[in-house]
Amino acid sequence: MTRLPGSVLFACNYNSIRSPMAAALLRRLHSRRIFVDSVGIRGLPIDPFVVAVMEEMGIDLASHRPKSFEELEDGSFDLVVSLTPQAQHRAVELTRSMACEVEFWPTHEPGAVEGNRAEILAAYRALRDDLWRRIRERFPPGITGQV
Repeated sequence: MTRLPGSVLFACNYNSIRSPMAAALLRRLHSRRIFVDSVGIRGLPIDPFVVAVMEEMGIDLASHRPKSFEELEDGSFDLVVSLTPQAQHRAVELTRSMACEVEFWPTHEPGAVEGNRAEILAAYRALRDDLWRRIRERFPPGITGQV
């Protein structure tokens, strides 16, 4: 049986859409078992559409404060999951100074979707649902032991 990592860092470009969403979802699933954080290459304020679609699941991200790799308080993670190619390059650089696994989960950029509010929300929901599926597959809820 696969064991859970003790700590996971999700990384994207700005820590405003993908990585805070993924971190919140993993916390929902394993909040007492895994330390979870999120980071971006640069930090931008949380995207309001992220707040809206996560609120639909009862997760409040309105107070999320973005941070960059340089602002990480804990420099040791068992696993870094990068959600963009740029974040993947930065995550691989981390392996020079810390022993951790790195996984790349390609994701689409919902902020690039144009259209009306309903179409934009649909893109954010699609990302949220894809991340939720991946997280449940990678970190199954029934597993309790850690690496």
